[in-house]
Amino acid sequence: QVQLVQSGGGLVQAGGSLRLSCAASGRTFSPYYMGWFRQAPGKEREFVAAINWSRGNTYYADSVKGRFTISRDNAQNTVYLQTNMLKPEDTAVYFCAASSQYSSSTYYSSSRYPYWGQGTQVTVSS
Repeated sequence: QVQLVQSGGGLVQAGGSLRLSCAASGRTFSPYYMGWFRQAPGKEREFVAAINWSRGNTYYADSVKGRFTISRDNAQNTVYLQTNMLKPEDTAVYFCAASSQYSSSTYYSSSRYPYWGQGTQVTVSS
């Protein structure tokens, strides 16, 4: 059983940066992936980035590749999303998520993540 608490959202001008954090709590924490997703009003949740918790391999949506960086601190059970060169189209509620312990290749699918943070608003102004 995992609980995820997010922080770090806010309002920023285009070209700026934000660092999002997601801290996990619980008796045990051993996901296969930790991921970031985002959802704008009227749109479906979309994949942003994921990291293999044990090995550290990272994966990114094409829309954020080269601008966003996902990282983790295993000792603190925390995953981060560094967002740089933000654009107005990045405006959304950002969610962190934890997968089960079992291996999968579909790190980009929200259905593979049973544990979710409550989300944090990122607003990018032009």
